[in-house]
Amino acid sequence: MTATPVVPSARSGAGVQRTVLPNGLTVLSEFYPGVRSVALGAWVRAASVHEAPAVMGVSHLLEHLVFKGTERRSAHDIALSLESLGGSLDAYTSREHTSFQARVLDEHLSVAADVMFDLMFRPLLREEDLRLERQVVLEEISMVEDTPDDLVFELHNEALWGTHPLGYSILGTRDTVGGMRLDDVRALHARAYHPPHVVVSAAGNVTHEHLLEVLSDAGWADLPGGDGTPLHEPPACPQPARRKHVARDGAQCHVVLGSATVPHRDERRYALMLVDTLLGGGMSSRLFQKVREELGLAYSVYTFQSFHSHSGAHGVYVGTAPERRAAALDAVQAELRRVVDEGIPERELAQGRQQLKGQITLGLESPAARMYRLASVELYHEPFRPLDDVLRSIDGIHADDVRAVCTDFFHPDGQTVVSLGPGA
Repeated sequence: MTATPVVPSARSGAGVQRTVLPNGLTVLSEFYPGVRSVALGAWVRAASVHEAPAVMGVSHLLEHLVFKGTERRSAHDIALSLESLGGSLDAYTSREHTSFQARVLDEHLSVAADVMFDLMFRPLLREEDLRLERQVVLEEISMVEDTPDDLVFELHNEALWGTHPLGYSILGTRDTVGGMRLDDVRALHARAYHPPHVVVSAAGNVTHEHLLEVLSDAGWADLPGGDGTPLHEPPACPQPARRKHVARDGAQCHVVLGSATVPHRDERRYALMLVDTLLGGGMSSRLFQKVREELGLAYSVYTFQSFHSHSGAHGVYVGTAPERRAAALDAVQAELRRVVDEGIPERELAQGRQQLKGQITLGLESPAARMYRLASVELYHEPFRPLDDVLRSIDGIHADDVRAVCTDFFHPDGQTVVSLGPGA
């Protein structure tokens, strides 16, 4: 097994390398000098988009359960393993992937790789742990239900995607989590937690050769390949635009409006990011200035976006007093109509390009951010692009590109609108 430099024409980048082990595990690294730490992450291509309705939330529940104990470590041992060294260990479940990450001093990389191996491939998955962790996840669901500015996003997601798994709750529901069997969790682990489904990414003060040695010593290279067939993901199917209000007591009304957009690998995503930045990406954005500063209709108003393998979404959130809900929504939709009807002037686009380039550049000034970027390149089957190449792409976004995405995705009549709060 040798370290293979990334192909310069496809995934070039100083210090970036990629190796696929004989068992199918993909390993990427970026040597990032000037730090004394390493960010190490592993992504499993299994999450809520691959779930059947009856087991909604099983990927997230499995992510919780692996921390309850392994063949060599108790739950307390796992908690102490990296924290006692000043590092951190965490995990999350998204729509398409389940991820485990560690941040440690470079001298402790071997410990992080060993702990992560234990968690992912040698968990005990016991019945008594399921009973306890089921209650923890139910509390997590309750926490979302008690946080309306979180819950409204769940409701909007469901309205936008309908019965497609992209509309599922990552946490699951009370019924699905309450009825989850250990066999369901074990079946997912047996089906998905194999090297061909896993991408390992590391960035920081580590060479690719050393990373491969550390992973090999921890047992990653000796894992059997297993079933590498991708898990089933049904084609994305956004619903027609609609409006929905969910009545609920409270001091505010929370509103989300948005629509489906493009997949992660679609080049138009940069133009979408630029429009979102100018609309609601900070205090200088159109929505902040109009809705908050000029009209005083809200404390919080911003845009958001997400890009998946086969689809994407963008939207706007605004929290306002119940009696101002209509006015706030009208103000947001008026700004959307403006960018559709008038486009965005070149002077404003120039400001937005600079803002977006600055955000991306500053965002990459940490090993963890670079680790995430490497993983996303592999997970979404994209060529690695050096930062300067990405910045040139942003500079190359023309007014016609912006007008096209505004016409396709920002028309107010094409937005699904969900509100949560008092009133009808």
